[in-house]
Amino acid sequence: MKPLKEKISITIDSDLLEKLKAEAEKDDRSLSQFINLILRKYLKSFAED
Repeated sequence: MKPLKEKISITIDSDLLEKLKAEAEKDDRSLSQFINLILRKYLKSFAED
């Protein structure tokens, strides 16, 4: 059975990373969880069009 999650490596601007980390902490989530949440919301916005 294939794992439900996969590890990837990306390059991201350092200022953006710091903002993401801060927002994830405010939301009491890991950085990975927070990025997943943001990406899901972003992709869902396309489905609603």
